[in-house]
Amino acid sequence: MKCDVLVVGAGLAGLTVAERIANDMKLKVIVVDKRDHIGGNVYDFYNNDGILIHKYGPHIFHTNDSEVYEYLSRFTEWRQFEHFVLSSVDGKLVPMPVTLDTVNAIYGTDMNEEEMKAFLEKEAVSFDEIKTSEQVALSKVGPLLYEKLFKNYTKKQWGIDASELDTSVISRIPVRFNHDTRYFADTYQGMPLYGYTKMCEKMVESKNIKLLLKTDYKEIASEIQHRALVYTGRTDEFFHNFYGKLPYRSLDFIFETHDMEKFQEAPCVNYPNDNEYTRITEFKWMTGQTCYKTATCKLIPGDDGQALYPFPTAEYQAQFANYRKLMAKEKNTYFVGRLAEYKYYNMDKVVKRGLEVFEDMKKDYEELSTYERVHSLSEEEL
Repeated sequence: MKCDVLVVGAGLAGLTVAERIANDMKLKVIVVDKRDHIGGNVYDFYNNDGILIHKYGPHIFHTNDSEVYEYLSRFTEWRQFEHFVLSSVDGKLVPMPVTLDTVNAIYGTDMNEEEMKAFLEKEAVSFDEIKTSEQVALSKVGPLLYEKLFKNYTKKQWGIDASELDTSVISRIPVRFNHDTRYFADTYQGMPLYGYTKMCEKMVESKNIKLLLKTDYKEIASEIQHRALVYTGRTDEFFHNFYGKLPYRSLDFIFETHDMEKFQEAPCVNYPNDNEYTRITEFKWMTGQTCYKTATCKLIPGDDGQALYPFPTAEYQAQFANYRKLMAKEKNTYFVGRLAEYKYYNMDKVVKRGLEVFEDMKKDYEELSTYERVHSLSEEEL
């Protein structure tokens, strides 16, 4: 087989690059993936009870990037949805992230916005330099809220203490001095109206894209002639673990169907201090489906299983820096996405990186003529 560009991975990163190359540059693209479906971790499907669920845990789209939103809007309509999360603390469900309502519920107070600001300033711990996620939380909310909301949840999620994680983990979670209990405050929030899988199918409708699912790239790499490679898998595996295997955190997904219309009081409930799971998500909140039964998913973090979360520690970032040097030496090879770049990207950032990589490839093609067109290939040859 021959193609202009071989894309490894049919997740959002790979599909974004493949779609742009096929439809903008009119080049032939082959996309390979070991799984039996496209969409990567955003893949969704209808269970036996007709409820749309996310196979790899809940995914809620949110972004402030108009380019990303407008790009994905070519392939889907949107169901307006704003995400809300409650956290189980001392037998009560309190809003997450930390808001005025959260603080009043936990402390049993009736503070206003200005009083909350003054209160948390008094509670906050000061540091000469903030280097860890634990220090981020302590500097924002003080010891008590850190203990009740963040410490044990982070330990369950990552398997190590927040004092060992860099600042990026807890910095993602805001503190609001008002009653805005939405989990995200982004300009664009919602769910693909007919699901992520339908959106991804639209992305690969081009006749210039050929999909090879249930296909291991390593097993067919020598059989596909290509001028450029887009790689979205694990970089350590790409280089045969030359600098050692990079650790990733994984999840077990426990799906349950309940004979009731609603299971819980919010789309997601966190359990920072109880149970082995970190949270329970109820999908009907997100999809807007109406039926008597409902479906939930418990998330149980672990070290074995599918690689999902790169470890945000200085040690492993230094290890990846060695791989980055090898990546820079690869000709006509583009590494993109959470696994390939060992970076905790949200969905919108993954799509953004895909669009950026496409622009790099287009520039390389136009200025350096590094690729050879194969438009003349027949369908049989492809």
